[in-house]
Order: sequence, then structure tokens, then C-alpha cells
Amino acid sequence: MGVSTAFSQTCLAVPPQDVLQLSASGAVQVQQDLLVLTLSATREAPEAAAVQAQLKQVLEAALAEARAAAQPLQMDVRTGAFGMSPRYGKDGKINGWQGRAELVLQGRDFARITGTAGKIQGMSISQVAFDLSSEARAKVESEAQGKAIEAFKARATELARGFGFAGYALREVAMHSNETAPGPRPRMLAMEAKSASMAADAPLPVEAGKAQVVVTISGSVQLR
Repeated sequence: MGVSTAFSQTCLAVPPQDVLQLSASGAVQVQQDLLVLTLSATREAPEAAAVQAQLKQVLEAALAEARAAAQPLQMDVRTGAFGMSPRYGKDGKINGWQGRAELVLQGRDFARITGTAGKIQGMSISQVAFDLSSEARAKVESEAQGKAIEAFKARATELARGFGFAGYALREVAMHSNETAPGPRPRMLAMEAKSASMAADAPLPVEAGKAQVVVTISGSVQLR
């Protein structure tokens, strides 16, 4: 009997009354401080082993050049994608191989990165992108979070009074953040070779854009 009564009471439980769902956001715009520059090399040959050997040689030379100028946080060096694929003739049979290797230079010292890229022989710049360092992102996320919380509280107070209540009590809350690039997009370049009018070792002119970090607070409040 006791179990039946408890089950009945659970089924007939009255859902919460005067609960309001809402969300608010806070945004902070910040200069992108991280340059990610990708160099690549492509080779072709009748045999896969020859392609691999050629790419290995050019990549090893590029790594040696880049490592000599590397500095923690200012310019970090890593290899990127490395792959090969067969090349087919009109008869559908493999008549050769082609491959591609990448080297990535990343960091805060734009002049060091572009200058080093200009000195590397056998690889060309294939992509230039900008981002936020983890330190910069954490700093602006904290600021955006504070703005989102204040906006959430102000919105909850405004709505509570608009519905004739004196205030509210927080029931549950969730937060998420994302990064966008408002206005003109950051420069993304795709180049198979350095400009013929530019000296081989001339630094590539780059200019970072701005990113906008947005934190959104969503949840529910109990009007009272």
C-alpha cells in the first residue's frame, strides 16, 4: 500500500510553476596573435619510392633550416600532412606517383616566421592563417564570461519585474563559448609558388585580423 501511494504521488507531482528559460551573451573582440604558416612541396616520379625519397630529402632540409630559427612560443616547428597517390594513364593503369609534404611554422613572432619561410628552399607557402593563442583566448573568455553573467542577471531581473514578480532565484545554468571572425575574414592565402616578383628569401607581408570570443549563458530561473 505504501509503495502504491508513493508511486501515485510521483505521477501526480505538479510541474514547477513560474519558471523562466532565458539566455544572454557577452562578447569581446581581440587582435589575433598567432600566425600559422604552412609550406608544402610536391613531387612526381614513376616509382613511389622515388617520390618518397625526394620528399624526405626536401623536408629534412626544410626542418633543419626552420629548427635553427625556432624559439618556444615565438616560432614552433612541426611537420604537416605527408601523403602519396598513384597517377593513372588513359588505359587506367598506374603510370607514376605523386606526393606532397607539409611543414608548419606557428607562433607569435610574425617576422621570424615569414622570414624563415622565405629562406626555405624547395617548399612554397601554401596557406597562411591566423588564430588566438591559448593564453589570449583564456583571458578574453574570462572577460566575455563576466559580461555574459551580468547580462543574464539583468535580463532575468527585467523579465521578472515585467511579469509582476519582485525577483528571481537561479535554478540551473550552462555556459558555452565560441570564437568568430567579425567583418573581413582573416587572410587565408593559397599559393603553389612564391611570387615571381618577390625575392626568394623576402618575408611574406602578413596582417592579422581580429577575432570575437562569445560566451553564452543559458539556464532557468524561478520567479518569485
